[in-house]
Parts: sequence; structure tokens; C-alpha cells
Amino acid sequence: MDLGAVIIAVTGVAGTLGGSLLTQRVSERARRRELDLVRDHEETREIRALRRTCYAELNRDARQFTTALNRHLHVMRERGVEDADREKLDEAKNAHRDRYSEAQMIAPESVLERASAVNRALNAVYAQVKRLERGAPEPGEDMEGAARAQFEVWEPLRVMRHAMRDDLGVPREA
Repeated sequence: MDLGAVIIAVTGVAGTLGGSLLTQRVSERARRRELDLVRDHEETREIRALRRTCYAELNRDARQFTTALNRHLHVMRERGVEDADREKLDEAKNAHRDRYSEAQMIAPESVLERASAVNRALNAVYAQVKRLERGAPEPGEDMEGAARAQFEVWEPLRVMRHAMRDDLGVPREA
């Protein structure tokens, strides 16, 4: 056999094997990229679902805390506060605290700023209500001021809800 023919034959075999290996590697990379895209898409869907659940619960618990403060103020005006009344208010406060803590780990800064404003407002009203309940209000605090502060929480709640809906991509009605 001629040396040139051997070199050509070896080169041909090497080219064929190399081509199939290269094709296999390119195909493997494409599959890996496709899997990464699918994984990223699933992760995005999971995060969105987690946020949606957290936002719905945070909105609900903040509204329930606001309502519990209103009820507590009515009880304070109409009759003496009993342990059961205190427990209901504290349950609402604790539920909101737990949901807000969860949101701190999940929500983006745009939502967290609004949730923080609601949290601060609710805790300020709660503190004022508790001081009034104990008969130790700070200067200028009274039932009417507490009721007004409780009512004013509804606006930051609305703003928080809009921020959460915007984050989830829920369109606003025109």
C-alpha cells in the first residue's frame, strides 16, 4: 500500500469519527441549554406562584388586622375589653406579623416598601389602642384619634395591593 493512501484513509476515518463526536457534543450542548431554559421557566413560575400566595395572604391578614383594630375600638367604646377581645386582636396581629415576615423573604423591594408602610401603620395603631386600653395614652391620644389612624390604614393597604398586583402582572382596569 502506498503511504499517501494510508494517510488519506486515516484522515478520512479520523474526520468521520471527529465529525460524529463534534455533532454529538453540539447536540448535547443544545439539550443542556434547552433543559436550563425549561428549568429557569419552571423556577420563574414557582416564584410567581409563591409570591401570588404570599401576597394574597398578606393582603388578607393586613385587612383582617385593620378590621380587628376597628372592632377592638368599638368594644372599648361600648363595653369593657375582655380577655377574649384581646386574644382576637392579638391573633390578627400575629397572623399579619407572620405573613409580613414571609413577604420580607419573597417580595421585591417595590412591594416590600409598601408592605412595610402598612406594617408600620398597623403597629402604630395597635400600640395606640393598647395604651388607650391600659388607660395610659400618650399626650394627644384619644379614641377619636385612634379611630382616625385605623381608618387611614386603608389607603396604604390599597397602595400595597396595587404594588403586589403590578408585580404579578395583573392589569389595572382602565
